[in-house]
Amino acid sequence: MHNLPSAKATEWMATLADYTADPSDKRFTEVLRALHDEPNVLVVFNHPLWDLYLIGKEKHEFLVGEFLVKNGNYLHALELNGLRNWDENRAVRRLAEKWNMLLISGGDRHGVEPNANINLSNATSFTEFVHEIRREKKSDTLFMPQYAQPWKHRILQSTLDAIRHYPEFPQGSRTWDERVYHPDASGVVRPLSELWPKGTPPLGISWLLGMVQLMGAAPVSGGLRRAWSEERQLRMALGE
Repeated sequence: MHNLPSAKATEWMATLADYTADPSDKRFTEVLRALHDEPNVLVVFNHPLWDLYLIGKEKHEFLVGEFLVKNGNYLHALELNGLRNWDENRAVRRLAEKWNMLLISGGDRHGVEPNANINLSNATSFTEFVHEIRREKKSDTLFMPQYAQPWKHRILQSTLDAIRHYPEFPQGSRTWDERVYHPDASGVVRPLSELWPKGTPPLGISWLLGMVQLMGAAPVSGGLRRAWSEERQLRMALGE
């Protein structure tokens, strides 16, 4: 959900919090319908074909179809995700064709890599961009050259970015465990760096992170990049 009206921000956050506390399919559709009625709001179905909870491709696609039957009229675009793989984004394109929906760029950013796909627009504000999508039904998406790099290698690089030490960051956010939060025994959300029993990450976690860092070091990184080559997927995508 993008571009919620600032004058109704408190009202909308209360509505969303109420839904989170007591979710239901019927209430969800009501919320989407109300968002759709806001003329400057953009509602995007993010990475619709990512089976995040591993329920199986067939069941996931069935549930996506069921969801679109109920709520498709209140969604303004499906996302092409710059950090998902070729096959999934191609399948999303076919899904958009099936449901006569627009495609829009999205990066799912969790690292420092620039977005791998962007929307091209003549809009001078986000509200104008929303009108291009909703009223003009126009969306021009550009995939950047980095998307042609092996997907698994890009995921590795994003992981390395997440666990890297950043001495130039403000104090309290320089190490990875200062940037990751978890409830303590009392339910208070605190940085992991404050929760370690001995003041440092457990040996097993440190070992795992060390292995990831090794994968990102030369020459291991170069070998993995060649092993994860996606030339075939690239040719198929360009052929379509």
